[in-house]
Amino acid sequence: MHHRVVWIGLGVAWLVALYGTPTRSALAEQAEEVAPGLRVGDYLDQSNAHLAKDLLPPEILKHYEKGEYRNRIVAYPVGTAKWERSFLEATEKNATTLDVDERGTIIEKATGKQPDFYYGIPFPNIDPKDPKAGVKIVWNQFLAYWYGGSSYNRTLVAMLSRRGLDRGIVADGWFQFYDGVPPKYRQPNPNRLQSQFLGVTKSPADLQGTSSLTWRFRDPQKRDSVWAYVPALRRVRAVSPANRSDGYLGSDISGDDGFFFDGKPEDFEFKLVGKRDALRIVDPNAVSGPIPITPVPGGGWNIVTDLNPPTAGFWLPGWKGVPWAPTDSALAKRPMWIVEAVPRDKYYLYGRIELWIDAETWDGAWNRKFSWNGELVHNYQMQARVNHMAGDPKDPEWLPASTIIWACAENIKLDRATLGGLRSDPQAPTYRRVPLDPSLFDPMTLTRYGK
Repeated sequence: MHHRVVWIGLGVAWLVALYGTPTRSALAEQAEEVAPGLRVGDYLDQSNAHLAKDLLPPEILKHYEKGEYRNRIVAYPVGTAKWERSFLEATEKNATTLDVDERGTIIEKATGKQPDFYYGIPFPNIDPKDPKAGVKIVWNQFLAYWYGGSSYNRTLVAMLSRRGLDRGIVADGWFQFYDGVPPKYRQPNPNRLQSQFLGVTKSPADLQGTSSLTWRFRDPQKRDSVWAYVPALRRVRAVSPANRSDGYLGSDISGDDGFFFDGKPEDFEFKLVGKRDALRIVDPNAVSGPIPITPVPGGGWNIVTDLNPPTAGFWLPGWKGVPWAPTDSALAKRPMWIVEAVPRDKYYLYGRIELWIDAETWDGAWNRKFSWNGELVHNYQMQARVNHMAGDPKDPEWLPASTIIWACAENIKLDRATLGGLRSDPQAPTYRRVPLDPSLFDPMTLTRYGK
């Protein structure tokens, strides 16, 4: 408990130092109504959860009704999103030059061909009557995420049941994005890739050195290439890309979860269900003021501060809710597009996926998965990514930053969850726009991580 008090004390001092005491306008903003009887500044909990019945997925609302989640409501107003000048200029151009074909691939209107490079939001103006609106929104969420650039992270994957932590896995992850990144960060792309991902397990001992490598191609007809290395076998093996809906190392986070939804758009049929206001999980510090982004030696930015308090119930002595509850996060009301995705592969684990995507930032909030017979079985819950300024204020970079990280893959049927993205310690690297050696993603070098 003392550890938590220290973190909270440091957090209050740090925020006051950055922003000063609340102003009259800030206090007035706290009176904003998000639903009848529910205002910014209130805590959503068992006593008032019924007031948010139209703002949350039913299975999430149930957590508040049972006292299993409890979070403060904060302001995250529309119109506060920040992007770099080059990104905004590209977005403006894309609005009149890009479309999607029947398969769902982004194409140039003038040529009918795939552009050599994607950058900016491809479809900023969504027409709800457009039959292609669903896939366009999904492409927007991809480009909004890729904009943050390539990354290196060391994270704790926490596998939880009602009892608490069943298993913790510490893993390194490297992501290389070839599309969507600002011009100064573009890399040569002779293999016409969209992205590469390498994940290497550091602990526990029985998994140490286990690694997985994925190449995703820009070609809509070309399947991902996936390789795995298991130290006990001492061999690199090509594996099927068809099981991206399966859990990672026994967890409830799948390959197609990723940063929110990472399925290849051409592998699904999308339909826009509608638009609504909804509450989503946010870092209260990220939506209330600037987060310091520090340079990484050799290039890139460290986007998570060391003000990193406990972020889930299983870390808190005496917590009465579910162990995976987002205890230090907050809720904020945002406009959401609701998109339905149906996999073309009838052997895919889920028969339907429902995506709630922020209508301004294109940042995913709730990813609801249903079985082929229509039963809800899974919910992937994401904390908002909020862009903050880095570098020279005269020509700034804007990229997502936070003080806490929380992403929850909840298995509704088995009453358990996996938290991903947690920092394994307060100084664990969380880097974006960091230069990555191409040899990291060479399948034949996977063996080096098992030694």
